Amino acid sequence: VQLQASGGGLVQAGDSLRLSCAASGRTFSGGAMGWFRQAPGKEREFVAGIGWTTGSTYYSDFVKGRFALSKDNAKSTVFLQMTSLKPEDTATYYCAATNFLAHGTYTYYAREKEYDYWGQGTLVTVSS
Repeated sequence: VQLQASGGGLVQAGDSLRLSCAASGRTFSGGAMGWFRQAPGKEREFVAGIGWTTGSTYYSDFVKGRFALSKDNAKSTVFLQMTSLKPEDTATYYCAATNFLAHGTYTYYAREKEYDYWGQGTLVTVSS
């Protein structure tokens, strides 16, 4: 499975941006997809995740209420709609996928090692 993330760019604080992550290659049977981000000098952190068949969504506290996940099953694509962006949201955003997630809980969605496939990252820069 290959993941192609896109949609990053330079925006101002308060603006919105939509990231996309398209899965291709081997059949993605769809356990879960997640978004992580890594700011310069910081560790990668979980942003949000979605169950492919359940549609259940999980968000980290720092994006809850501002970011929203959606998916297009037919296109094997997940979207991360980001609103009210803040300078602290500046980071490279990575999408990840797994065909099987052991448990449908926040803990598992947020765990990097649960994901088998990773996209190349897309840079989001939010200016103040």
